[in-house]
Amino acid sequence: MPHLRHNDDPVEITEAGEPIRQCAVLRTRRPQTEMVRFVRGPDASVVPDLAAKLPGRGVWITASLEAVSEAESKQVFSRGFKAGVQVESDLGDLVESLLVKRLQSTLGLAKKAGSIVLGFDQVKSTLQKRRPGVMISAGDGSADGRNKLYFLAESLYGNCKITGALTSGELGMAFGRSHVVHALLETGAFSRNWMADYNRLIGFRSAPEQDWYSGTQQT
Repeated sequence: MPHLRHNDDPVEITEAGEPIRQCAVLRTRRPQTEMVRFVRGPDASVVPDLAAKLPGRGVWITASLEAVSEAESKQVFSRGFKAGVQVESDLGDLVESLLVKRLQSTLGLAKKAGSIVLGFDQVKSTLQKRRPGVMISAGDGSADGRNKLYFLAESLYGNCKITGALTSGELGMAFGRSHVVHALLETGAFSRNWMADYNRLIGFRSAPEQDWYSGTQQT
């Protein structure tokens, strides 16, 4: 397979064009979209590089709180950068908050592009016209409304994605509102970007949708 150098060690690229990275903690090889890249800042701090674009050597860690915490405790960063580093004790929390901001940014861009609908009635109407890309429900929203929309989507299309790790307040912030409970991303790039970052986020916080519907598998 071809290889890529991204200011880091060479990695394989899948036939689909996705880089494969090795976790500096677990030593497992995963697609880059399942990892978090860290760089060493000018002040020797460890900086999460979620977009994987910052210059310098990167250390790749599996996107989970456990892996990041282990990297802190086992001095993985100093070995990876071959230099002393300052590691914040809440590095995992920082990654989580940055992932939430990326998800909020995706929602805001989708709103400007007209690729998202908000509110129970609007989501219901859209579901009756076309398959959703991703259904988004606030984790602190009511089960009744969420269930009505989800089972409508399942009855019409089957195997629909739903995410619930963000609160209504976090969703609302993406649109300058106090809260948002129901949203629907249309199929396309915004849905793909949302799911890529969302799957990283749930390595750092719980994914309540996994318990909402027995026998439903989220991918």
